[in-house]
Amino acid sequence: MAIHEIISFIVFLLFIGLMLALDLGVFNRKAHEVSLKEALGWTVFWIAFSLVFYLMLFFYGDYLHGPQNIEDIKSIIAKYKQDIDLSGLNYEEALIVYRHNLGLEYITGYLIEYALSVDNIFVIILIFSAFNVRKEYYHKILFWGILGAIIMRFIFIFVGSALIRQFFWVTYVFGAFLLYAGIKMFINRNKVDKIETNNHFIVRMVSRVFSVLPNYVGNKFFIRQQGKLFVTPLFIILVIVEFTDLIFAVDSVPAIFSITADPYVVFFSNIFAIIGLRSLFFVLSSILDKFRFLKSGLSLLLCFVGLKMLLHVYLKQIGFSTFHSLIVIAVILVGSILLSLIFPHSKSVTLKSK
Repeated sequence: MAIHEIISFIVFLLFIGLMLALDLGVFNRKAHEVSLKEALGWTVFWIAFSLVFYLMLFFYGDYLHGPQNIEDIKSIIAKYKQDIDLSGLNYEEALIVYRHNLGLEYITGYLIEYALSVDNIFVIILIFSAFNVRKEYYHKILFWGILGAIIMRFIFIFVGSALIRQFFWVTYVFGAFLLYAGIKMFINRNKVDKIETNNHFIVRMVSRVFSVLPNYVGNKFFIRQQGKLFVTPLFIILVIVEFTDLIFAVDSVPAIFSITADPYVVFFSNIFAIIGLRSLFFVLSSILDKFRFLKSGLSLLLCFVGLKMLLHVYLKQIGFSTFHSLIVIAVILVGSILLSLIFPHSKSVTLKSK
């Protein structure tokens, strides 16, 4: 890891840590039900900041890896198998092309992760509903859930990047898996999931390891009574949310690797999307049922990125670039939303739990 990469990574992590500390320690010190206005404000803030970060990469992205000459740029491109043609360009021209491509990879990866996060929201809503979680406790669960997700994504992304660089055939494994996941999602798009709260395997597993209180104790995860440490049902729900994100990471992380194998770009786009997921949850929780074609759109998105990984060599030969991928992804997402608004359900469909 070069000194530029170390500095960039540390600064990014410090910034994310600062924002999370302000979020929990200053803006949300007391448990409360997040209003739609508050959620919209945070959603706009995180989307805006994600776009600011895109501009930083677009204009100053070379600071991430710190190339000093055109040979360094070519070495980075070869290392991460980026589809960039520098033929006939001098160092300054190549630097501009490289920066712009880095920004494009980031924003495309961000859009993929942000879109796939919507499916994660479906499941989290179901979990909260099944366990009768009070709305004022949603924020704390999602906050700590996101913190755990950042750690898991760090491991997934850098291990996945190393595997792709060392064994390029892993790309085809990821592609086949994403294609399978997309087809499966489409087949099950209208299925109403249910959660058996008492028989959920996470509930049984945590109950074997810890002493569990039967009732919620405010917004506490742990409580000590008569010298003995207990966990509350809220902690069990947090573990379920973490496990759910782990499952979704298996889909979303390989999906972004269809755009770039640069682990830093994948990590940046992933983390911004994950942090924005919490506020997006509160915005969409009451209106998700109105987007009837969204699941179909997400399944088509998974199939597209899966096919892109499987056909990467051919697509490169015909000049299919990251910009083309961004266009296709945007069309899929916007199209599924517009179709949902034009052809709404005759009756509102809601998530049910058992």
